[in-house]
Amino acid sequence: MTQDKAAQSSLQVLRNQLQHNIRQYAMFIALISIGLIFTVLTDGVFMSPRNLSNLLLQTSFIAILAVGMVLVIVGGHIDLSVGSIVGFTGAFAALLQVNFGFNTATVVVLTLVLGAIIGVWQGFWIAYRAVPAFIVTLAGMLIFRGALIALTGGQTIAPLEPGFRAIGQGYLPRLLVNVDAVAGFHDFSFLIAVVAILAYVFFEIRVRIRRNSFGFTSVPMPLFIAKTVIIASMTWFFFSVMIYYRGIPYSIMILMALVLLFVYITNNTTFGRHVYAIGGNREAALLSGINIKLKTFWIFVIMGSLSALSGLVFTARLNSATAGAGNLFELDTIAAVFIGGTSMRGGEGTVVGAIIGALVMASLNNGMSLMTVPSEYQLIVKGLILVLAVWFDISSRSNS
Repeated sequence: MTQDKAAQSSLQVLRNQLQHNIRQYAMFIALISIGLIFTVLTDGVFMSPRNLSNLLLQTSFIAILAVGMVLVIVGGHIDLSVGSIVGFTGAFAALLQVNFGFNTATVVVLTLVLGAIIGVWQGFWIAYRAVPAFIVTLAGMLIFRGALIALTGGQTIAPLEPGFRAIGQGYLPRLLVNVDAVAGFHDFSFLIAVVAILAYVFFEIRVRIRRNSFGFTSVPMPLFIAKTVIIASMTWFFFSVMIYYRGIPYSIMILMALVLLFVYITNNTTFGRHVYAIGGNREAALLSGINIKLKTFWIFVIMGSLSALSGLVFTARLNSATAGAGNLFELDTIAAVFIGGTSMRGGEGTVVGAIIGALVMASLNNGMSLMTVPSEYQLIVKGLILVLAVWFDISSRSNS
């Protein structure tokens, strides 16, 4: 009887978890389904290590934007200028290096400073002059697209130094295993994967022990073990794609560092809690003494800086800057955030969810490209996916 009660308790907890976290689980299901569908339709090419590694590289610059866009949308705003800022800051970086001979480190610092200055400009109008973010960033989209065309003169700026190209094209070096001795195995990436999985398991156990010590309710042990094993397995699959190809790209290392940083910021800092409070109920946040103007200002400074970082990664990957760089990046970024479970009403969303959403968008792009689907139909599919994601968000909240 005791075992039956424990099983019933586990099932009830599982049912409650699924009911209250349907949006978060739906994005994982969508990602897996897309992967399986394209694997069948491309005769297995989609799931090859080479293609998945390239998919991750294609995801990196959109995912970097999505990290910042989560804060923007959770705070109750929108940013339509990110694509133009990516193109403009990338062209600025290429111009500094190609035309003026600046070294890579100096270019990176100056470009990030430029992105922060752009964020200061937009944040000032939104936070301290009460101009809606939609209008300010729409103006920014036009301004920085025009500035990009003026900066490049409609020409391609290239080539870039090897150190710069490594930001978007380079991979971590191997440690001990000789390339010829063990083809297709990257020992440094393997070590990072093992450390990441062990760290995840350690912190999950630590959190459970602390919750139990304070008398808080924890999920039943079978569910805890199942959850830990599933997430550890997914983490291993993510890393194995790179372990058995060329290793972890530098751009993915940058993205992983950003995810860890902003997961901590959103979950464990006063700033993060204030952003969620502002998006959830602006009046209540104001009455609670939260400095809404200052927090909004910093949201857009962060978004500007991350847009510049994305511009660096994108330009390095292409090894050039063009007048069309960053076009429609705002669509993929906003779609990624909504698909990842962020509420269009603000106040709810996660960084990890946005990354999953970015992977969904990148998988759609990659899979349809492998199938040689015309670009116009790719845009139609992505637009429909965005509508469905928002509809699902609204309907799941109304039923909860």
